[in-house]
This record gives sequence, structure tokens and C-alpha cells, in this order.
Amino acid sequence: MTTCSCLTRRRALGLAAFTVLLAACGDKPGEAQSLAPVEIDRSTSCELDGMLLSDYPGPKAQIHYAGQDKPAFFCDTVELFNTLLAGEQVRPVRAVYVQDMGQASWDEPKGHWIDAKAAVYVLGSKRHGSMGPTIASFAQEADATRFAGEYGGKVLRFADIKLDMVDLSGGALHDTRM
Repeated sequence: MTTCSCLTRRRALGLAAFTVLLAACGDKPGEAQSLAPVEIDRSTSCELDGMLLSDYPGPKAQIHYAGQDKPAFFCDTVELFNTLLAGEQVRPVRAVYVQDMGQASWDEPKGHWIDAKAAVYVLGSKRHGSMGPTIASFAQEADATRFAGEYGGKVLRFADIKLDMVDLSGGALHDTRM
């Protein structure tokens, strides 16, 4: 088997696993309330690196996993998508939220949580989040289009974002020695 076909197969398996995880989002009685987005505070830290979310600009995200009382928070939407799209993701996902940057302040985002699967995104803008280049999230396509017109980037839907667009291997400085 060639390296190319192995990578293609791995991506296909990762996408299939992600699809199954999102499809497993059937509500159990009394569970809907725990799926509501949770607001961040001064002590809310990122699932991946422990960074305090309130210390950094740009959109934040949260995943509600089945069997877990509190959501996993992410200080950046790139980290969120990398987590969701990586083939290693095996925990069943109940809900995913991002912030509507058409409503929230970029420099100090608070509130304005929206369903990540229904959001519209801008990839490749000049605006940076906590880890450098980020993916801006919006509830309204008009807001995303306006943002892309001002800061550059491409307007995408949730399903359009692929693993190769959210590489975390080099961190904020793209230092591949991490």
C-alpha cells in the first residue's frame, strides 16, 4: 500500500468516525439542559493546552461529550476542528458550540454561543485568535461575507473544513519542532 492511499484511507476513516459520533446525538430524558452552551469565566481553560480562554482574542469553542458533565473548552476554533476531525477522536459528541463573531467582541469574546454545525466560517483571514491564524465563526452568512471582505479569507460551511486546514503541528509560530 502506498503512503498516499494509506493517508487517504486514514482521513476517510477519521471522517466516518466523526460522522458517526455526531449522528449519535440523540437526547435522553433530562439531558437536554446539560447540552446548553456554558459561559466561560476567568478560570476556564483549554482542553488541549491549559491556556485561559478569557486571556485571548478570537472565537472560542466547546464540545459536550456523552457521559461528561462539563464541556471541553478550546481557546481557538482551529483546535476544535483539529480535535473533531482527527482520526483519534473516539468519544461520542453530544453538542458543539462556537461563538458568533458577528455579535461577540473579537478582542474579548463573551457569550453568543451558536451550534457549530449550523455556523458559517471564514478561513484564512488576517485576524488572529489565541494560537495565531484562526477560523472565524458566524451565525449569519452575511456577517461572514462582510468579515471576509474586510479581513480576507474564504467563507465555508462546517462540512467544508477538512483536517489539512487545521494542522496544529507547528503551534502559533508554525514551529515544527513541537
